[in-house]
Amino acid sequence: MKQGIVYLVGAGPGDYGLISVKAIECIKQADTIVYDRLADDHLLDNARSDVELVYVGKASSDHTMRQEDINQLLVDKALENKTVVRLKGGDPFVFGRGGEEALKLLEYNIPFEVVPGITSAISVPAYAGIPVTHRGIATSFAVITGHEDPTKTESNMKWDKLATAVDTLVFLMGVENLPHITSKLIEHGRSADTPAAVIRWGTKPEQEVLVTTVGKAAGDVAARNLKPPAIFIVGEVVTLREKLAWFDNKLLFGKKILVTRAREQASVLTDGLKKLGADCIEAPAIKIVPPESYEPLDEAIAGLSQYHWLIFTSVNGVEHFFNRMTAAGLDTRAISAKVAAIGSQTAARLKNYGIIADIVPAEFRAEGIIEALADYIKPGMKILIPRALIARDILPEKLTELGAGVNVVPAYRTIAGDTNGQELAAKLEQGEIELVTFTSSSTVTNLLDLLGKNGVQLITKAKVACIGPITADTCMEHGIKPTVIAEEYTIRGLIEVITALYKGE
Repeated sequence: MKQGIVYLVGAGPGDYGLISVKAIECIKQADTIVYDRLADDHLLDNARSDVELVYVGKASSDHTMRQEDINQLLVDKALENKTVVRLKGGDPFVFGRGGEEALKLLEYNIPFEVVPGITSAISVPAYAGIPVTHRGIATSFAVITGHEDPTKTESNMKWDKLATAVDTLVFLMGVENLPHITSKLIEHGRSADTPAAVIRWGTKPEQEVLVTTVGKAAGDVAARNLKPPAIFIVGEVVTLREKLAWFDNKLLFGKKILVTRAREQASVLTDGLKKLGADCIEAPAIKIVPPESYEPLDEAIAGLSQYHWLIFTSVNGVEHFFNRMTAAGLDTRAISAKVAAIGSQTAARLKNYGIIADIVPAEFRAEGIIEALADYIKPGMKILIPRALIARDILPEKLTELGAGVNVVPAYRTIAGDTNGQELAAKLEQGEIELVTFTSSSTVTNLLDLLGKNGVQLITKAKVACIGPITADTCMEHGIKPTVIAEEYTIRGLIEVITALYKGE
């Protein structure tokens, strides 16, 4: 029988790209994940579909579960012979109370491993352009809890030594105690004019940086109404931000962009926009699901030898087609037909299966394939098109006019996504969303369905970017005027046109 084990895993400071390879491996194999509010939800996408998720998030003065209960929860789950991941923001042993959790596990002889995470003490300042040490400026730094209760009769802090003995001071979770912290530093010899910074949601697109001084910090934070989670950094190194700021200088930094693509495919667009600094809200308007019956597709695959051309109009069509081939015990050797792909991304996916498309049109839409195939299609030829259940009819119609026998079979369906339409509508209504992206006509129609009767008005409060003219036409049919339309009808083309839009502002 499998023995239970607990992995105390550091999720890093916030940017989900800053997690270790080993941490991802732990998440993938976990039976149960116990996670807190500082661990980015994107990390959970790596978990198994049957994983048990337990949220134990702790905000200041608002604890979903007490630490003692979290400790016992880890014990209980491990005693059920489960592989448990305790996913914690930052590093488990840097004010993460991971030591307490480990000691509790030891009481029950439960094996555990610690997977370190990048601590916010160094990564958050780095994302703000502030090195905690710098030649000629700072040769030492200290990481200090900002959570010490100022009402205690005795402090564990050695303020008389700490205030002046260390060049750079980094206080974690110290915003609410800032008046106490700064007064103690000044009282014990740190100059009120010492440069300081407060960094909220560091490493994430929501990052805010307030540059101030020790003497002014408490008042400036109150004036800006900065709330946790945030760190407070003190020292001359703060002055380097003026030259070294890089993260919040990105083109799309601070701009919230709505990604409506299916959840399984959203990551490519999201990752591309995040590299430019965008805050991407993934709200899939569509979901890719199997057709109600695979029978027509399976019959077509069984009779593959009769077709002269096999035409793929999407990456999804490729994936579902080859999945059914595999289910039938076949591989690419069963394909004797020539193959056409609607665009470069579809052609690239075909290459993954060892198929190099014979035709990839210059224009990535149905009209492009028709034009590219016109000289190759002869009367009597048979053509198979595995595609979405609902799609434009122009391709099969034009091929039929050329004398071909066309068999269009549903390889998949697009249905409305599981996004909360009311929450999304509120964000659009309040002007929180800067740009809405559409990657197909179905993302347009399904987003409108999700938003309800005021959908058009809500969407037009933001800029709109479309992957190509067909998607743009669907927008305009519903009264939505696209701000930009990609010239290359791919995710790369969409990112390029969004980049050009903001570079031109």
